[in-house]
Amino acid sequence: MIAIMPANAQPALTSSLRPLRLGFLALTDAAPLIAAQELGIFAHHGLRIQLCREVGWATIRDKILYGELDAAHALAPMLWAAQLGLDCIKLPVCTGLVLNLHGNAITLSERLWKAGIRDHATLKSEALRRRGENKLTFGVVFPFSLHSLQLRQWLEQAGLKPDRDVRIAIVPPAQMARNLAAGTLDGFCSGEPWNTVSIQQGEGWSPAWSASLTPGHVEKVLMVRTDFAEQRAAEHVTLLAALIQAAAWCDEPRHRAQLAEMLSSPLYLNVSPKVIAPALLGRFGCGHDRFETIPDFHVFSQGDAGVPSISRASTIQSELVAAGLVPSSLANAELPGRLFREDLYRQALTTLPSHAPLLTKLTHDALAGA
Repeated sequence: MIAIMPANAQPALTSSLRPLRLGFLALTDAAPLIAAQELGIFAHHGLRIQLCREVGWATIRDKILYGELDAAHALAPMLWAAQLGLDCIKLPVCTGLVLNLHGNAITLSERLWKAGIRDHATLKSEALRRRGENKLTFGVVFPFSLHSLQLRQWLEQAGLKPDRDVRIAIVPPAQMARNLAAGTLDGFCSGEPWNTVSIQQGEGWSPAWSASLTPGHVEKVLMVRTDFAEQRAAEHVTLLAALIQAAAWCDEPRHRAQLAEMLSSPLYLNVSPKVIAPALLGRFGCGHDRFETIPDFHVFSQGDAGVPSISRASTIQSELVAAGLVPSSLANAELPGRLFREDLYRQALTTLPSHAPLLTKLTHDALAGA
């Protein structure tokens, strides 16, 4: 583990005796949280952080809502589910930072390839042939997710009705590859590195990825309870500032190979850097000797990626309503601005100029120690 502790680290800001608890799932797009811890960026800002690896998105949601986590790497649509009490208790939540854009892919089983599936037309024929008790089954990571929206969109492009012609199951990201290999799933939509795990094991192949399906889509955000953002405002804004810096570090192409090594730790993703690196480096292996150059497969910072704007939130809300995941009667015009707090993001930015030399120093020290 890299542990760079700058000599000019700020005094501890955390107001309680315990560190702030930040939840994450074993996914490549948890990179800003992990890099901020490993590079000492949290420490520099006076934050004591405990990173908590969780098993699934329902666990992340519940631990935020019940106060067992202070903040978390979270699916953007989870904010609507929590705020509106959809399949969970109802509690105000918000985000002051988009952690990344893109990062997902659709992976189909090798069994489908051997059955002659190559495109939408052949997939439709197979799905309709098996529309009885032996329906094709696809995994998504959570009902309220861009994965669900993207998979449904992709199936509809094939002329299939997602809830009639195929079965959709909820499966934690880290369990997708083993379920595909076992035959309980015929395909899935998940974040990296779990698509590449299946592909490199020869169990799957990828026909589509999220950067092409829904370009510019918001994927993960830093989710907090609104009362945390209000009652511990200084810590929250400082946390946002630290993660903004970490995201900028993660987005530098020259850091991506080192980032793959960092994420591979047993504490984090616990898979080989050779599995994590291809998508980070923009050279995505789709299976069957096909490689695609996708420089924006993962976007953490560039092009104002981190801004939680009302327009972005409004787009997500419209998509959730159109998919029937959020009742139109509950999706009022004020909701996007309550959930996506650009004001908090801008406030965090104002704290960064005095810390600007830190990123340069961390980059130099980290590369020297690599």
